Amino acid sequence: MEFKIYKQCKRCVMDTSDPYITFDEHGYCNHCSEYLLKTKQHIYQGDVSDAALQKIVEKIKRKGKGKKYDCILGISGGIDSCYAAYICKQLGIRVLAVHMDNGWNSEAAVKNIKYVVSKLGIDYESYVLDWEEFKDLQLSFLKASVPEAETPTDIAIPAALHKIAAKYNVKYIISGGNYATEGILPKSWHYNAKDVTYIKAIQKQFGTKKLKKFPDFSYKKEFYYKFIRGIRIVYILNYVPFSKESAMKTLEQELDWKYYGGKHYESKYTGFLQSYILPKKFNLDYRLATFSTQICAGSMTREQALEELKKLPYNPDTVEQEKIYWSKKFGITLDELNKILELPPKNHTDYPNDQKLLEWIYNMYRWLQMKKKELL
Repeated sequence: MEFKIYKQCKRCVMDTSDPYITFDEHGYCNHCSEYLLKTKQHIYQGDVSDAALQKIVEKIKRKGKGKKYDCILGISGGIDSCYAAYICKQLGIRVLAVHMDNGWNSEAAVKNIKYVVSKLGIDYESYVLDWEEFKDLQLSFLKASVPEAETPTDIAIPAALHKIAAKYNVKYIISGGNYATEGILPKSWHYNAKDVTYIKAIQKQFGTKKLKKFPDFSYKKEFYYKFIRGIRIVYILNYVPFSKESAMKTLEQELDWKYYGGKHYESKYTGFLQSYILPKKFNLDYRLATFSTQICAGSMTREQALEELKKLPYNPDTVEQEKIYWSKKFGITLDELNKILELPPKNHTDYPNDQKLLEWIYNMYRWLQMKKKELL
């Protein structure tokens, strides 16, 4: 499905770079309309959220009784996860901070993690991926020329967190993911990271190694951890007043945290991928989703967003430097990297996948959850 005419939302800044975007009679898109509709369910609502948070914290502490930790918390060194750690400490939750190390951490992110866990006095564990396997899988996705070049990391993070939660018999994983700053993100921009058939097909076609140590997180694994091990994910920032600006100030003033230069630039891979490769190759500018969320949340005006969007999403002076870093990291020449990045764009439908099966499974699960609520 493609739009022949470019169109942009009149309330936020989402546009037809999402092929499935729709507009109402006012020119407002489905993304911001859905965001505003769901706000009360997912964003801090004063006393209601306070009461809900109190109940959740009580559950977390009750399930953690007699154990070393109440919960596992995924930490990247970025704003959201570090602030989630800060909130947990304020609430008296015993946290084990876990970082999934895929070999691409920026120096700033490493320092941030160190400062945050030491200042808060919480335990820390690193889950280190096998680099040779992981870089081979990342290269496979780049060679496949799909926008889902982040899939290897996206699936390894929940796999690592659930694996460690099960190891310590912990029933809760705290995530820094939140609706206030991440509520808008088109599904068309990123295919399901839990499709193991898709991952294996790409690795089989483009990879040079078998994935023996890489942790997967298929729907079967997810259901095992959720229903057999009873592990739940809590998005704690949805229950507290949260804005990037105020969170950054708190982290800087109290935990010696330092800003790393841009959204997701705590990773040397993700930062360059989202700021340069995705906009240049796939016309996917993640700033559209970020700014649109901020507009709906009231932390940015549409005029400010439009002014920012006039600027390049990347620094042209550092592109070559970042490409050189990538090529050295992958163990290939700069020329080889450029040839990979210049391959014609493709999408997940060009490779074997379980999209229909996964859609049926998750739709059935959501239907059952809805029916369960209706009976309560």
